[in-house]
Amino acid sequence: MSSILIKDIEKSYGDCHALKPVNLEVNEGEIFGLIGPDGAGKTTLIRILTSLMLPDAGEAYVSGHHVVKDYKKVRNIIGYMPGKFALYTDLSIEENLNLFAGIFETTIEKNYHLIAPIYSQIEPFKKRLAGQLSGGMKQKLALSCALIHKPEVLFLDEPTTGVDPVSRKEFWDMLKDLKKHGITIFVSTPYMDEANRCDRIALIQDGKILGVATPKEIENKFERDLYSIKASNMHLLITHLRNYENTHSAYPFGESCHFSPKEKLDEKHLTNYLRERCKKEFHIEKIQPGIEDSFIELMVKENEE
Repeated sequence: MSSILIKDIEKSYGDCHALKPVNLEVNEGEIFGLIGPDGAGKTTLIRILTSLMLPDAGEAYVSGHHVVKDYKKVRNIIGYMPGKFALYTDLSIEENLNLFAGIFETTIEKNYHLIAPIYSQIEPFKKRLAGQLSGGMKQKLALSCALIHKPEVLFLDEPTTGVDPVSRKEFWDMLKDLKKHGITIFVSTPYMDEANRCDRIALIQDGKILGVATPKEIENKFERDLYSIKASNMHLLITHLRNYENTHSAYPFGESCHFSPKEKLDEKHLTNYLRERCKKEFHIEKIQPGIEDSFIELMVKENEE
């Protein structure tokens, strides 16, 4: 059964088409990731699904409730954690949590079992003002407030942006535990490595969904050979690779360049080509594509069409 159903949702800001017709279906109890760079349309879609923004066209349902016609019901059954910390900075941890529990006519004690693994980590500091918390502690408090009324669907808009790597890992471990309670989790992120923590993902770019599948299925969509090439002068390397006659794509990837050929690669020919131009040592290694490689490949196909 669908927990979230999106049919031809569109949204524009003047001449900017933030969402082209978007169609998605999210299953009950799954962690669903909306993956894409800044400006791809992630926040706009989440604001529509949480009834904070009206779409220009199309319809969306959360747990069977229309996000426009039944917005009051939608707001009662969802939890929402915006990308920017939005709790009251002049209230303490405990006061913020009590406030949100009161808004939804519940108590911390009633649903403490749900937030315990998260809240227990910041409870020793419950008298501290929210504005004085570290990024990781703010994250845990915001998630606790979003969960205190035991929502059916939890929306998280780039929850780990600006958070240290350890806190990011802890956060995703928390989401995995929450899934055991049957809560559907819809999370957006620009970090490709977080896609592997989701049951299914949708790749979005320029307001358009490029693909929806499991992370492994997305990786398998990359049908070409892929090579990692390193050199002391990466700019020069990428320039020459993009001028190479058998190049399909060449783009920077960390400390290396990911290169895929149009046809089967003659490594000896490529080595001679680069040796003549780069004049320095370089290293070529065939590798398995990841989600980011598949995402870039899908964008290339989209631009070609």
